[in-house]
Amino acid sequence: MEETILVLGIDPGTAITGYGVVRFDGETLEPVTYGVITTPAASPLPLRLQQLYRELRTVIHTYHPTEASVEELFFARNVRTALSVGHARGVILGYGRATKEQIQQMVRLLLSLETVPQPDDAADALAVAICHAHSSSIAVRLSGRSQDAGR
Repeated sequence: MEETILVLGIDPGTAITGYGVVRFDGETLEPVTYGVITTPAASPLPLRLQQLYRELRTVIHTYHPTEASVEELFFARNVRTALSVGHARGVILGYGRATKEQIQQMVRLLLSLETVPQPDDAADALAVAICHAHSSSIAVRLSGRSQDAGR
């Protein structure tokens, strides 16, 4: 039996950001919630981004999605629109940089180790392996193949 996941989908924008949460059990998709976050056009950009952050955080804390996906900007009518949507994507995605110590602690937690693996290169290699394992699992799920088929 497939594990049920909750996926948060986000269509970023500074004026209107769409969001939707779906439940997927490997066969059936079920909508959980969806809506938009709107910000006043007259507000300064930092305040609009702060509102977007707060409201999106509320959605995440309310529904606890297990996975998320953010729509990529394919085109924009002008540079100002592209930059604006880029700011919204930045708020949604965060800065995306963990310190070496944060990565090492996450490896320790994910692998249930008592201490951080040493040397640092070993911890980095384990982090790469963990990422690959998760990516591989998702690819198998998407392809519909059995995980045992290639073994």
